[in-house]
Amino acid sequence: MKLIVAIVQDTDAPGLTKALLERGLQSTKLASTGGFLREGNTTLLIGLEDDRVEEVLEIIREKCRTRTRLVTRGLPLSEAPDPFLAQPVEVQVGGAVVFVLPVEAFFRV
Repeated sequence: MKLIVAIVQDTDAPGLTKALLERGLQSTKLASTGGFLREGNTTLLIGLEDDRVEEVLEIIREKCRTRTRLVTRGLPLSEAPDPFLAQPVEVQVGGAVVFVLPVEAFFRV
């Protein structure tokens, strides 16, 4: 058995959990915050048999795409030491961080 820990953006989580359920895979959803934009993330815990790991990784790749977004730093243009620091910057967001861990035992009570 394996445990997949997938950290995804909140916007990607509903589509991912729906796709997992459609294939008979359950997950436990944990709210989390992190990343340099400090936006909401969802951490999914997915327990599964070894032979389904690649299937789940493919679903995650399909549902959790990266995209670009414009963000500005917190300084007003008049207070920025360099005018370019206050300009919007394009950054990549989305995607997923995934850990695949071996499971020694699994119990449902």
